[in-house]
Amino acid sequence: MNKVRITAVRQTVYRDLMARYENPIEHACHVHEGDSWTSVDGRCPEGLCASAWESMRSFVEALARGEGNFFDGWMKNPMSAMISCNDGFRPVSFYLEVVP
Repeated sequence: MNKVRITAVRQTVYRDLMARYENPIEHACHVHEGDSWTSVDGRCPEGLCASAWESMRSFVEALARGEGNFFDGWMKNPMSAMISCNDGFRPVSFYLEVVP
């Protein structure tokens, strides 16, 4: 099985949506741009947000099995994917890539 590096590449914050719909939360997300984890054998790396993992798990597992080329050429690197977590107020985009 392949190792898959998971890198947080961007976080967006929708303050207008937070003000309108969200109850105030301190430290809702501990992920920062540039944070990186490595999944071994398609497993969730220690320290990765559980909610983010649920958003990307199927892609990480597929890449770990050597599958790729999602959606017929979506990514320049066919052994990668760009996945966002499911936080509608402060989504983080993660770049997933197979690494040696």
